[in-house]
Amino acid sequence: MTTVQQPAAPAAEEGGGADIRRPPRLRPAGRRDVALFWFAIPGLTALLLFHYVPLLGNVIAFQDYQPYIGIMHSPWSGLDNFDVLFNGDDQFLRALVNTLQLTLIQVVFVFPAPILLALALNSLVSERIKKWVQNVLYLPHFLSWVVVVALFQQMLGNTGMLNLFLQAHDLGTWNIIGNPELFKSLLTSQVIWKDSGWGTILFLAALSRVDNDLYEAAAMDGASRLRQTWHVTLPALRGLVILLLILRLGDALSVGFEQILLQQTGVGLENSEVMDTYVYNHGLLGGDWGVSAAVGLVKGLVGVVLVLGANKVAHLFGEEGVYTS
Repeated sequence: MTTVQQPAAPAAEEGGGADIRRPPRLRPAGRRDVALFWFAIPGLTALLLFHYVPLLGNVIAFQDYQPYIGIMHSPWSGLDNFDVLFNGDDQFLRALVNTLQLTLIQVVFVFPAPILLALALNSLVSERIKKWVQNVLYLPHFLSWVVVVALFQQMLGNTGMLNLFLQAHDLGTWNIIGNPELFKSLLTSQVIWKDSGWGTILFLAALSRVDNDLYEAAAMDGASRLRQTWHVTLPALRGLVILLLILRLGDALSVGFEQILLQQTGVGLENSEVMDTYVYNHGLLGGDWGVSAAVGLVKGLVGVVLVLGANKVAHLFGEEGVYTS
């Protein structure tokens, strides 16, 4: 019987000990993540083309821009277009006051609405009912503002369902859609109805991460449902609320361009003109491109300052904010 002799193992290096193998060489990150880079290219391209390249157009804020001769040949005007901000143009001041009023109203009433709605949904015991209510509340978000405004006009207009009901019972009529005094309240109610349900997604996700043991411990200590919400639920949402509030401040001077433009003719410019519609009416419609670009540029800079300032305040209170410094 013949035996097959196995090849001898290589001798260990002088000094004895087991054979030490080198770890496999890691591929460079560029090669390892090349598939991820390819997937990111479409998004980065869209971000570059539609967000960063248009920033170059802000140069017309310093020009007497004429669209027929283009940016390269329009004469420079320096800071003349910014005189509307410092010399007190009545139309601009009116748009600024309306914008600040709507911003304050929406921060006070619109921003807390998804939080309160998420707390109410989280208190529901039945998961089936909770999911059904969530689906119903999400639906308005997917409607365009054209549809939303049309629905409100059909319900609250002069010939809408409400007034038809009042007339049928000899109760007169109630002018809501075309009433300038109720216009800001109408805008706020439309935003709450359309977007509050969608805004609850992030808060419900944060609430789902709260440990139930905290609620049980609070209940054993005699805490009521209100006390549990105050001492357990709200602290769990604090970081997310601060983050979203900072982002909301960055977009504070944008209060619903399409929504307001669709209803502007019914109440007039005196009560409905905001900075976004001012830019549209004086730029695209009025041909005052330079002034409109100057107003838009200042609005963007104010948003950046608000974000940086609010983020700094968040750091002073021990929160992370949008970014850490």
